Amino acid sequence: MNQQKETFFHVRDLTKVYQMGEVEVHALRGVNMELFAGELVVLLGPSGSGKSTLLNIMGGLDTATDGFVSYRGQELTKATQKELTEYRRFHVGFVFQFYNLISSLTARENVSVVTEIAPNPMAPERALDLVELGDRLNHFPSQLSGGEQQRVAIARAISKNPAVLLCDEPTGALDSKTGIVVLQALERINRELGTATAIITHNVDIAGMADRVIHLSNGKIAEVTFNKVKKSASELQW
Repeated sequence: MNQQKETFFHVRDLTKVYQMGEVEVHALRGVNMELFAGELVVLLGPSGSGKSTLLNIMGGLDTATDGFVSYRGQELTKATQKELTEYRRFHVGFVFQFYNLISSLTARENVSVVTEIAPNPMAPERALDLVELGDRLNHFPSQLSGGEQQRVAIARAISKNPAVLLCDEPTGALDSKTGIVVLQALERINRELGTATAIITHNVDIAGMADRVIHLSNGKIAEVTFNKVKKSASELQW
């Protein structure tokens, strides 16, 4: 299946070493992987396994110590800061564990912050409809639950019509019931918009909704598995 789809990311021999005083911390130790158009991938592993570092390098938020990362033929590992800024702005949507909403702005206004700088944005109302918050446009973050705030953050991320959505522990701050609602929003975006989606998590139960699961351990890919039968987000429980 994946051979017939465009390869969005090529990652080869990727390493990342952080200098912590006199100690070298090896966050990534020679990672090789691909991410394909329209795919929903879960990067699964315990804390400290290198998941966030890998996602941040793919998203242009961090740089590699060594190795190669390309996005649709653009080599990110050789990109300038200006090129990385443009790459992040035009091609990638980010969802983090914490919502980072602007408290003085409504849901619609929080999404509009992104649409005003994107070259081909969707209307904020459309983005909020996709995460089933069309009736909360004028609510401020303090008037929304944690799950609703995370869905506003997802709407903000997708409102610039990114080809790729990178999600770092998007349910990490939520209870399971609320987390599943958030995962349903991500699932719907992947299905309806065809957005290539990578979700990193330490929660093994979330892996059931993926096309492919990349297992990380100690900065390396330990295993790659495929779900012959994907679960819908609504079937998940933990």
